[in-house]
Amino acid sequence: MQKIQTVKAMTAWSRTIQRDGVRIGFVPTMGALHDGHRALIRAARLACDAVVVSIFVNPLQFGPMEDFDRYPRVLAKDLRLCGQEGADAVFIPRVQDLYPPEFETAVSVQRLTRRFEGLSRPGHFGGVTTVVTKLLNIVRPDQAFFGQKDYQQAAVVERLVADLNLETKIVIRPTVREPDGLALSSRNRFLSPDEREAATVLYRALAAGRDLIRAGERSVKKIEAAMTRLIWAEPLARVDYLSVAHPATLDEVRTVRGRVVLLLAVWIGETRLLDNMVVSAR
Repeated sequence: MQKIQTVKAMTAWSRTIQRDGVRIGFVPTMGALHDGHRALIRAARLACDAVVVSIFVNPLQFGPMEDFDRYPRVLAKDLRLCGQEGADAVFIPRVQDLYPPEFETAVSVQRLTRRFEGLSRPGHFGGVTTVVTKLLNIVRPDQAFFGQKDYQQAAVVERLVADLNLETKIVIRPTVREPDGLALSSRNRFLSPDEREAATVLYRALAAGRDLIRAGERSVKKIEAAMTRLIWAEPLARVDYLSVAHPATLDEVRTVRGRVVLLLAVWIGETRLLDNMVVSAR
């Protein structure tokens, strides 16, 4: 497994193997890797001939009062995981490599970023779309793999690639969960034992919404109210947002028809967690 630190070296590596017809699968990450990332690397390995993982804590997607400095950085452990999963290369750029002093370009997706994470974290998606565009241009992968846990981000990246006619195929993989339903996240390590137990309320709320829909409830107002009551009953939890939306446009809906996505962001103590669930009305 090669460790690659510069943009020039990464681009050269990709071009060299692609000249021989090698198909590259790419897993962009911010490090602090877990079993959800393992699943993405394994999916890339099955679909492609070579796998590149990037590890870069992107400052552009963090707001001034967010947890950029606190975000876990465990590079040695991450490299071991990548090696265990058979990654061929790990791209570890420095901030100044991707954003040199003269850097002044931003990439944005408009409509899909106006609500949910876009409202709660102003500027976040501008940082995401800018770094994803740069990474796709540097690595030049045939396929790039993202997790469904960050549902809105996945939708934004798919829109970005389509709108800019980028050649990379975006592959969205299912959320990986703990046995009690908690979605795997690098931020879970911030939770105390009591908070970790409380965090199961995210999945329980999603499951309650799913069960209501499957039982025939079509009123979004009633579904959201039931989910919200369940979360607020947990003393360590507070709702940032909770919504039922169209799975493609992310427009909020009033009545469940066909498929919908249940989206929520919840604070557990001082840690903000996301989760979602796509549900089909019977």
